[in-house]
Amino acid sequence: MNAPLMILEIAVVLLGLVILLADLWTPSSQKQSLGYIAAAAVGLILLGSFFIEAPQARYACERMYVMDDLALYFKRFFLLATVAVLVMSVEFADRIEAGISEYYALILFALSGMMFAASANDFVLVFVALELITVTFYILTSFQRSRVPSLEAGIKYLILGALSSAFMVYGIALVFGTANTTNFAEIATGAKAISAKPIFLLGLLLVLVGLGFKIAAFPFQMWAPDVYQGSPAPTTAFLAVGSKAAGFVLLLRVLFSAVPEVTVSWTKLLMIISGVTILYGNLCAVPQRNLKRLLGYSSIAHAGYMLLGVTTMSVAGSYAILYYLGGYLFTVLAAFTVICVVMRAVEGDDISAVAGLHQRSPLLAVTMALAMVSLAGIPPLAGFFGKFLLLKAVIEKGALQPAYYWLTAVALIGVVISFYYYLGVVKAIYWSEAPADQPALQISKPTRFSLYGCIAGMLYLGIFPNDMVEIALHAAQALKL
Repeated sequence: MNAPLMILEIAVVLLGLVILLADLWTPSSQKQSLGYIAAAAVGLILLGSFFIEAPQARYACERMYVMDDLALYFKRFFLLATVAVLVMSVEFADRIEAGISEYYALILFALSGMMFAASANDFVLVFVALELITVTFYILTSFQRSRVPSLEAGIKYLILGALSSAFMVYGIALVFGTANTTNFAEIATGAKAISAKPIFLLGLLLVLVGLGFKIAAFPFQMWAPDVYQGSPAPTTAFLAVGSKAAGFVLLLRVLFSAVPEVTVSWTKLLMIISGVTILYGNLCAVPQRNLKRLLGYSSIAHAGYMLLGVTTMSVAGSYAILYYLGGYLFTVLAAFTVICVVMRAVEGDDISAVAGLHQRSPLLAVTMALAMVSLAGIPPLAGFFGKFLLLKAVIEKGALQPAYYWLTAVALIGVVISFYYYLGVVKAIYWSEAPADQPALQISKPTRFSLYGCIAGMLYLGIFPNDMVEIALHAAQALKL
């Protein structure tokens, strides 16, 4: 079984169980602080991951689980995201009536599912990892049981998750029925013999539909903005960063490790999905006044941008996705941390709540403004260089297939459209007057540290991208494109 390879996942699961048990002996007034303990422990696990090296792929569980540079990259990504989400959850704890320790534990169990997804080398583990992520998010999205929007978000996510799982498991059954295996390497070895079978292609298409729900790509983005709007802010942040990244690592594994020959023949389909997703997300975000809903549509658009890298089927496109996700991590966590603090005393998440924010908290105002500018792709922040790498990879393919130039044009149109709604938030922060009765906002030290970290990440990755590019390139080479 080679269980030591899964030491990071085992540590996270054990930590979740420890938090649940600690809740039994922790006074009610101190349960909120368990989130800081969990965040510190996840931080230690993150540090421990740097003592693990994967110069070549190693396998466990009958080769269903793989530990390579790509898996390590995403495991560290998920661990870092969870530290920020747990700190955010403590900030949000006073809006959760009961069960805050369970909330922390569920975040950790979702993290373990994401980490298993990063190492999936078999369709069985793909399904198990996705179900572990999805089932925990069923609860996390509807955790504020006294709020109708939260319950609505939970029901809608349940329906989306059920649809995704149904497509996925039926697709896996068809793939297994034709290939007689669910292992990626074995499927890739026999790809020439089975790639022409309609049943195999149908099964693979259904698997991609299931993954399409996870990354909220068109036409599988149904209700994603509703779920973002109704869920607790830390849950929404974890959905936007963790769940989406898990979907993309599985997409890369399936398309490039299991069925690379089929992927080549589906290039035009992937290009259409990418282009339409970019336009849909950006155009629908323009009229939005709810910040979380705006970021929900923005998340759809960013899924389209990352699909640009998938369409290239190249190392350049793959490492561009990994770099983009790195910048997206700091940017989205920064935005949702600000939302979590600002909306503490406000009912709803309207953009008007950040009006004149620079007068109430210069740090929150700067953080939110930088997050919006980075999401829009304006230099010198991480979002700009991420989009640059993706477009560069697409343009390089244009010499072989002119359709890539059209896809580049669509992406640029989407970027221009996004300026309107992202800079609209910045305008509200700095050029709108704050209500007279709004006091200055207090920020706890851990939250302040998290904000500083997000700002540093956005600036560093944008101004000094070379280190991150090398890390992303090293991880992408594990796909052996």
